[in-house]
Amino acid sequence: MKYFSTKQEGSGLGLAICHSTISKHGGSITVNSTGDQGTSFTLYLPAVPGGESKKPEDTPELAAPGEPARIMIMDDEEMVRNVVKLQLEILGHEPVLVADGDQAISRYQELQNNGTPIDIVIMDLTIPDGMGGRQAAKELLQIDPQAILIASSGYSNDPIMANYRDYGFSAAVAKPIDLEKLSKAIETASQK
Repeated sequence: MKYFSTKQEGSGLGLAICHSTISKHGGSITVNSTGDQGTSFTLYLPAVPGGESKKPEDTPELAAPGEPARIMIMDDEEMVRNVVKLQLEILGHEPVLVADGDQAISRYQELQNNGTPIDIVIMDLTIPDGMGGRQAAKELLQIDPQAILIASSGYSNDPIMANYRDYGFSAAVAKPIDLEKLSKAIETASQK
């Protein structure tokens, strides 16, 4: 079943609502996203009320959720920010959305000063017409040397993705970001 919106500002039925509804019925949902090919969601629901949900053998299990975290998503594409926001909510985290490095630094400092600091920042490395993740990471680490940063890019040949620790990142996650990759990146970064 597909959900979509024809509204200019609409985003369809939220993934968090889908996940909640499916879980309450003893089922599960998985996502598979491939660049330029689209995204597919697979729903598993028990055929009999009270029955057990069964997943195929090749369906990956997500890591058990850790402590809820306040996680900033820095990406110039609104759609990417919104998808990762929903994924973070499914994983039990509180998302904070920003479009570029300048906004990330400003918001990070603001929340830190308010006593509600960011736990992890997921940073898009390439921001056309704005500060990208590499420069923003340097500046955030000057503000807070303990900042936990995750590099994100759709360019698999980006040297930062291969050697993210050399640039101050605690983990890396390639785009398109799916729920399993996101969960693993958060787990890796949290072990810093």
